[in-house]
Amino acid sequence: MKLADDASGAVSKRSAMTLFSDSTSHYSHRVRIVLAEKGVSVDLVESEDGVPVPELGDLNPYNTMPTLIDRDLVLYESKVMMEYLDERFPHPPLLPVYPVARAESRLFMYRVERDWCSLVDTILHSSKGSDIAVARRNLGDSLTALSPIFAEKSFFMSEEFTLVDCCIAPILWRLPALGVDIKASKQTKPLYGYMDSLFGREAFQESLSIQEQEMRT
Repeated sequence: MKLADDASGAVSKRSAMTLFSDSTSHYSHRVRIVLAEKGVSVDLVESEDGVPVPELGDLNPYNTMPTLIDRDLVLYESKVMMEYLDERFPHPPLLPVYPVARAESRLFMYRVERDWCSLVDTILHSSKGSDIAVARRNLGDSLTALSPIFAEKSFFMSEEFTLVDCCIAPILWRLPALGVDIKASKQTKPLYGYMDSLFGREAFQESLSIQEQEMRT
C-alpha cells in the first residue's frame, strides 16, 4: 500500500483512489491491510481522533470510516471495500477461486464480525464496566478455545492468506490495548504462531498507523 497522507482538498480534485481511515479502528485497519497486500497506491485521509473530516459528510450518508472513493464510486462498508479491492486488483487473490470455498470464507468473515468484532466494539465503546469486563473475558476465552485450529493450516482455515485473515489480524494486534490477556500455554501456542505469521508480513507492518504501532510498544 503506497500511502499519501492528505487531509485537505476536495475529492473531486483527487486523481488517485482515496481512503478515509480512522487510525485506531480495526475496521479501517482491515482495509489498509488489503491495500497493502495488493500494493495499491491510495490517498490516505487519516483521522487520529476518530472525527471525520468535514468533506466526508458530503460523500457518505453515515459519515463513517472507513470510506473508500474510487472515481465516482463511494463505498462505506469495510467488507464490501475488501471484496471490491480483491476483484479490482486480482493479484494476489485474497478469496478462493471456487464458489463453495468463497462462500465459506464469507461465512467466516460474518462469524468474525458476530463473535469477535462485537466484543471488541463493546470493550471500546461501552460505558458499563461490567459489560467491558464480560466482553474481555469472552473474547479471551473464545480465542483460547479456538487456538488449536491454527495448528491445522498456515492461516485461518486456509493454506493461503485471505480476507478472513485481514479481518482477524487487527483484532489480534489490539489485544494488549483491549486489556485481553491470552496466556501463553501449550493450548495457545498455535494462536501465538499464527499471530507471529500475520504480524511478520511486510504488508501488515506497512498497514499500521502510528497509533497502531504504539499499541504494542
